[in-house]
This record gives sequence, structure tokens and C-alpha cells, in this order.
Amino acid sequence: MGCCCDDDEQLLQPLNPSEIQNSDQIPPSASSTTVVHGGEAVISPMNSHFSALICHDTLRAILEKLALPDLARAACVSRIWNFVASDRELQTKAFKDPWKIKDVIGDPSSGSFWRDNSLSKFAISHRIVRGDSVASLAVKYSVHVMGIKRLNNMMSDHGIYSRDRLLIPISNPDCLINGTCYIELDIYAKREVAVLYLDGGPDPKLTTMLNRLTSERSKKRVIDSLRRSMQVDGETAQYYFAVSDGDPRSAFSQFSEDLKWEREAGLT
Repeated sequence: MGCCCDDDEQLLQPLNPSEIQNSDQIPPSASSTTVVHGGEAVISPMNSHFSALICHDTLRAILEKLALPDLARAACVSRIWNFVASDRELQTKAFKDPWKIKDVIGDPSSGSFWRDNSLSKFAISHRIVRGDSVASLAVKYSVHVMGIKRLNNMMSDHGIYSRDRLLIPISNPDCLINGTCYIELDIYAKREVAVLYLDGGPDPKLTTMLNRLTSERSKKRVIDSLRRSMQVDGETAQYYFAVSDGDPRSAFSQFSEDLKWEREAGLT
């Protein structure tokens, strides 16, 4: 890689303090914290300032070998670790590799989506046709009836008739192999899932509606944040958000200027 080490496997081996102190490349002061592991002291990457661990290429070579939950934890170590660990390509690879997924399409509304890639994060999209019932779908996909109801927030079987599709929990992970999943916020499940379409791709009309809902959800979140920061009502926060063309920093700046003017004019 032409960075800190030439051998990728060498990057993952425990570092011995005596070897570092004898090295001409890294001064002894580069490591400040050691832990005991297997009877001898070694440097812990999570508790040291070892210079190799702030090199982008080296850090990426290490982090790309981590499972997704560990990658999410690594993002909390420092700013540079967060920068590398939050790389979309790295997150996508860690998300799909355990299940041998071909591709993941779409952008989640929250970065927390990338913290977990357990099987419950995936679902099959089933378009409702005449004659379908929750029980028949449970038999078809080899899942429990309650699993379908729980995933789709259904209180009874009658809820199926008011929907265009149902999300089906995945019982056999083999169906994900070489598949393409779409990150979607389902309006009934009220959660983001990686959806697998067994009969092609998503319906363009449904995708447009889901994108609009995702955008509205993100906008509402920003307005709520502005409302708390400004300590005003929702309508005031929405007004400043609108006049700033959706820029929350500009909205807060404009609000501060107006508030300052009112105080100087003796209006408050």
C-alpha cells in the first residue's frame, strides 16, 4: 500500500513494545498505553497513539476486516477513525459480505442503520394478490404468522386488505446470496429494512412514495432540532427553515439576528 506496512497480515499482529522501541521509524513515545495479553505486554490499538493507526491507508486495511457492529464501534474512537469507518463503501461491504449479497441500493435516513446487519435487518417484499392471507404467506415463505404481523405492525389478519404489499421475514439466508437489496423505510413497518425483491425490482411508484416519506421524515427531524435549539414553537422553526432554503445553520443564524434586532429595538 506504500503507507506504513507492506504486508496486510502484519497490520493485525499484536505490537510488542520492545520491537517498537528498537525501531528507527517509530519513537518510543508513540505508544503511551499497554495492556497485558497472553502473559506479555502489547500495545492495544484502542488505547494507544501508535502512529500507524492514524494513517488512512493502514487504518482502512484494518477496519475493512471488521464485522459491521465492530466497525460501528470503531467509528467512536476518534475523529479520524470515524472518518474512515463511516466511509459508505466500507460500510456497504461489511453489511453485505456475511450474507454474500451482490449489492445494496439506497441511502438510509440515519447512520444508525449501519450498526447492525443481522437477519432481522432484511425482509422479502411480497405484493398482495387476490386470495392472499397471512396464514398462506407464512406457509409459502416458511415463517411464523406472528413474525409477519410483528414486522408489518398488524393487529389482525384483516390489515392485509388495505396494503399493496407485506414485508416477509427471512427464514433462509441462502435467498440473499447474489441478491440485490434496497434500503427502504416501510410506511407500515415504520422502520428501515434492506428489502429483497424475488420478482425483479421495486415498483417505481412505491419507490417515489417511500423517498418522499423519507425526505419528510428527515425534514421533520431537522425542524424539531431547530425548535429545541431556538426554544420556539414548531411553526416559528418551520418558518426560519423555509426562508433559509432548508439550511439549518442559516436558519439559526437568521433567527439569532432577528432576536438581536428585537432586543436592541426594545421589543423583547
